[in-house]
Amino acid sequence: MRVGSKNFTEQLILGELLALQVERKTGREVSRRLNLGGTLVATKALQSGSLDLYPEYTGTALSAVLKEDLAGDARAILARVREAYREQYAIEWLDPLGIDNTFAMVVRGEDARKLGLKTLSDAARVKNFWKLGAGYEFQERRDGLPALAPYAIAWASPVRTMDLGLLYTALEQQQVNIAAGSATDGLLAARDFVVLEDDRRVFPAYEACVAARLDALAANPGLREALSALSGKLSNETMRRLNLEVDGKHRDPAQVAREFAESL
Repeated sequence: MRVGSKNFTEQLILGELLALQVERKTGREVSRRLNLGGTLVATKALQSGSLDLYPEYTGTALSAVLKEDLAGDARAILARVREAYREQYAIEWLDPLGIDNTFAMVVRGEDARKLGLKTLSDAARVKNFWKLGAGYEFQERRDGLPALAPYAIAWASPVRTMDLGLLYTALEQQQVNIAAGSATDGLLAARDFVVLEDDRRVFPAYEACVAARLDALAANPGLREALSALSGKLSNETMRRLNLEVDGKHRDPAQVAREFAESL
């Protein structure tokens, strides 16, 4: 059984959690293929059979993989992703884990207070000020920077792309003054940052689910039930706490996942 993940903290924790669940509930040996890379790398690995399953987000799948418009509520997005992945790739999406890891546009608390910022519309009224820091995929993904177009934010400089783990350090050190983070980032709860409300609702739902190959589910009795037992067991608040253990306290993602699994 081959369990994968993408290359950021939350994915490493979730990938390890899925691997532990498979081992404990089915007794099968698991090959961990974590920290693979971005969305397209992980998706291709799943499609080709190099992976049997990994955690993915509904909005990411709809936009970055299926190249479809991000219309509809969370339920509609999940339904469309399920239908398309099953028909096109023979991949099943199980029920959501409980996380909605949508994009979060983050500013320093001092800037939010000084400029009176609560929403992205507020930010758009501040001209030629914003220096955006973002992960490598954000600038090109339809659900990333292009989705912000309705706000007509006047950027003061080109987007500064960097590893996701460096975003909040760059924000604190004033290398950028707004960062494209994620709603479950652990450091949001631990530092003086403000998440600006997406008042135009340009970012869709990004519910975390297990995406698994149909042939793997069919060939491994009990696998579906083991994975489905994790549905609804997480929340954004829980995920922030787990992420903070890694990003803020520099703990091993595998150990953090192990402790959480033992609490279930």
